[in-house]
Amino acid sequence: MRTEPAAAALSPGTLPARRHLPAHLPGAPVLDVVIPVYNEERDLGASVRRLHEHLANTFPYAFRITIADNASTDSTPEVAARLAATVPGVRVHRLEQKGRGRALRTVWSQSEAPVLAYMDVDLSTDLNALLPLVAPLISGHSDLAIGTRLAASSRVVRGPKREFISRAYNLILRSSLAARFSDAQCGFKAIRREVAERLLPLVEDSGWFFDTEMLVLAERAGLRIHEVPVDWVDDPDSTVHIVRTATEDLKGVWRVGRALAVGALPLDRLARPFGDDPRDRALEGVPRGLARQLVGFCVVGALSTLAYLLLYSAFRTALDPQAANAAALLLSAIGNTAANRRLTFGVRGRERAVRHQAQGLVVFGIGLALTSGSLAALGAATSTPAHGTELAVLITANLAATVLRFLLFRAWVFPERRTTDVKDSIR
Repeated sequence: MRTEPAAAALSPGTLPARRHLPAHLPGAPVLDVVIPVYNEERDLGASVRRLHEHLANTFPYAFRITIADNASTDSTPEVAARLAATVPGVRVHRLEQKGRGRALRTVWSQSEAPVLAYMDVDLSTDLNALLPLVAPLISGHSDLAIGTRLAASSRVVRGPKREFISRAYNLILRSSLAARFSDAQCGFKAIRREVAERLLPLVEDSGWFFDTEMLVLAERAGLRIHEVPVDWVDDPDSTVHIVRTATEDLKGVWRVGRALAVGALPLDRLARPFGDDPRDRALEGVPRGLARQLVGFCVVGALSTLAYLLLYSAFRTALDPQAANAAALLLSAIGNTAANRRLTFGVRGRERAVRHQAQGLVVFGIGLALTSGSLAALGAATSTPAHGTELAVLITANLAATVLRFLLFRAWVFPERRTTDVKDSIR
């Protein structure tokens, strides 16, 4: 039977990075699949048995399934214990605190398997993608692997609300954090253990943003991320709270974007053993300050745009489109200027703060002219535009104003101060 528990852990130096794993690792499972659960007494048994049967029939290496119980309050612990007692290669790890990220960090950090994976308990992702997911990690071709529901060849069944939220979230990641991976939140991922040993200590989040933070850091360090198109069917009984999760994700985007902008993350810990040093990939002829400012500006811009859209939607219930647009844009512009002043351009203290806000309002006027003109054009085209159409037009107009806004901020509102200390010393 291929699923017997490991007898001894492999030493960290046994499996160098980017090397094909040996065909046989005595006493150790090659793959450890973690299933984080919270109050899943109804689905857990059938899902684990189905996963075990699939692995036993198709996976050519030893494997293990670990149930990570996130402080369940129903009979999930009892169901998990019965599975561990009756199904070979299944074990249970009980945590007294909730959090998918916390569960994955805990179990992955303690596992001796060279390839670590996880999937959602509802098995929304077709299990036929599991071997293609972990094969590049076994061969040494890649450091991490993710399932993607947004590839052209993926087959996905889910409602328009979740589809919109997923695509909007990944668009925010691409625009604010310059992420190149296509699907951050698909619950179907894998990582090589020696990569996880160095990467997980840098990941702060313990909830749903854990996946995104891990991928962003890995990508910035030059690690290789393999994407597998998956077939995915939405679980209508999912217990994920969409609004709360989205809010926490946006907070995480802000935190990670700020850390990247100020260079607070020691990515060289990852780059040197596994990827390439980010310092070797600096853009020639582009000042480092400019690159950081662009990252900070994108993060601030993404969050302020979201705040603007929420404000507009709130004001629109009582005001006409032009008045709602002006009020939402004014409030978000004040916050945008303050955030860019501190986070993007590094201006501290109260000196010139009033002047900066006044100049920011001039930039706001340009944005107002663009968005108001767009709304006027929409009104001329149709007398009763749909609310969704209004938002689409406003988003397009704001994107058009973004480039000009950054240039004005950098060259006029927050120009770099040139010191004369060197010239004075020469004189």
